[in-house]
Amino acid sequence: MSPLRIIVAGAGGRMGAANIAAAARHDEVDLVGALDRPGSAAIGKDAGTLAGLDPMGVLVGDSIDALLEGADAIIDFTAPAASVALAREAAARGLVHVIGTTGCSAADDAAIAEAGRSGARIVKSGNFSPGMVALTVLVEKAAAALADYDVEILEMHHNLKVDAPSGTALMLGEAAARGRNITLADHSVRVRDGHTGPREAGTIGFATLRGGNVIGDHMVILAGPSERIELNHRAQDRTIYANGALKAALWAAGQKPGLYSMADVLGLSD
Repeated sequence: MSPLRIIVAGAGGRMGAANIAAAARHDEVDLVGALDRPGSAAIGKDAGTLAGLDPMGVLVGDSIDALLEGADAIIDFTAPAASVALAREAAARGLVHVIGTTGCSAADDAAIAEAGRSGARIVKSGNFSPGMVALTVLVEKAAAALADYDVEILEMHHNLKVDAPSGTALMLGEAAARGRNITLADHSVRVRDGHTGPREAGTIGFATLRGGNVIGDHMVILAGPSERIELNHRAQDRTIYANGALKAALWAAGQKPGLYSMADVLGLSD
């Protein structure tokens, strides 16, 4: 079987570099292109150099049309508007599109879902770590079993992260909400400040920390009247996300057009 030909979008970012490096190590994929936004300092540079590797002969460009002609898949950890645009391009060409972008609005998510219905094979996840995806399954089951326990989600990331709560924290919140058969949008508490009064029963709380170079720490707390359960995940290297994204791309290449999750990739969906 021929290697999957991939393009890394957001090549000048931290995850872009991790995705390039992971692709260079993987026998089942070929990096055939690298993309970044117009005006980026990465434009014209060798993708391998950006990832701390030897030059690969793949220069970072800013024209998606020129790159997509020879590609099978896009690995995309960018920004919501860019991901929506790339999803539409993937739909028009029947490509695989792996999306790790966070901070998407409901309208963004709707546009991405439409791209899946229109021909793209999309895997979108707030986190591509297999351990984190397994944790969401545990959170859903624990929230269902301990229905009267308070749920709080704490996350910390590096000081350059621009969205909050993190996509992973929201993914964990959605898992808890599914376990209780409620909607997260109607039951989440994102901010507490001043005289808030007692905690409202049935809500799912979020706390956000930012500082240093923390890759990603997440804790889900289920607090009952006489005990507290803490479910933790700490990412130690971005490689775990990059390897998961490649696994998702290879899996999606054999699927019908649609919108999938990392739980689908790992066989953890009900």
